[in-house]
Amino acid sequence: MGESLEQLLQPIADWFASFGTPEPIIHWGHPLMMGIVVFVIGGVAGVSGWRARVFASGEDAKKARLKHRQAAPLLLLFISLGYTGGILSLVMQGQPILESPHFWTGSAAIVLLGLNGVISLTGFGGDKANLRKFHAYLGSTALILLFAHTLLGLKLGLSI
Repeated sequence: MGESLEQLLQPIADWFASFGTPEPIIHWGHPLMMGIVVFVIGGVAGVSGWRARVFASGEDAKKARLKHRQAAPLLLLFISLGYTGGILSLVMQGQPILESPHFWTGSAAIVLLGLNGVISLTGFGGDKANLRKFHAYLGSTALILLFAHTLLGLKLGLSI
């Protein structure tokens, strides 16, 4: 299945390769940009989400909730776009896609973040406290997974 996926993506990777992008950017561009996304946007989303929970009411909670609502969708968007870029980067470097734990942790993170977005979009099932709590812990789990994903990506980048 991995070879079929790689063959499917090869024309797109070849198109990007035709830009003449220097190898260090192809190799380290994805990790650098995604590291910024995970630690900056992910950090803002996570910290502001928990601040909103800790300050259950008042102006601080309101500000934190707003910041979380702005950062969390951007995190999912940029992680999803970066996921695509990371896969294309691997294809451009002639590396297998599905054999890497980095690929699987990235896939799982997108699923978790997407599920968390759906929970939020439902209004937490009519503002159910347990669903809000689940949302907080699921989001935290996704961020922890993204930190592990970062370490696996660094290991992958150093190995190729």
